[in-house]
Amino acid sequence: MSPFLSKTVRLAHLVEDGALVIALVSMLLMALLQIAMRNFFDSGFLWAESFLRILVLWVAMLGAMVATRERNHINIDILSKFLDPSVMRLLRVLTNLFAAGVCFVSVYYAVEFIQYEFQDGTIAFASMPVWICQSIIPIGFAVMGLRFLITLGLERG
Repeated sequence: MSPFLSKTVRLAHLVEDGALVIALVSMLLMALLQIAMRNFFDSGFLWAESFLRILVLWVAMLGAMVATRERNHINIDILSKFLDPSVMRLLRVLTNLFAAGVCFVSVYYAVEFIQYEFQDGTIAFASMPVWICQSIIPIGFAVMGLRFLITLGLERG
């Protein structure tokens, strides 16, 4: 891998990790603030529940992206105890190919879903449109699909 590409990938990983940390910390702080305001001041932010739902979506998608990057996603490896390593390599290639296909189909339908949300013009919280908040869905699936394809190339090599 060229030094430029290596630095670009490292920067992308830092951005991804930073976004995950910011989303998770924001979610925790907002939830704690909302609980404190309700219990001690009988008030709260009207938009907090919607904001927290969006943050849960972002944390889930960013976490899945990181898990795929680290090859730490859900994996059932019972067959690896019984099958020949060459057969296992073939199965890993097939499962990575299947996972990439599922991710790319999900990208297609997520983009279609976001187009409908854009047309509806629904507001998530404050004046933030829902379609912007949900844009993490196709982005996340596209990144995961690409990572499965990259892993596919590593398994074959």
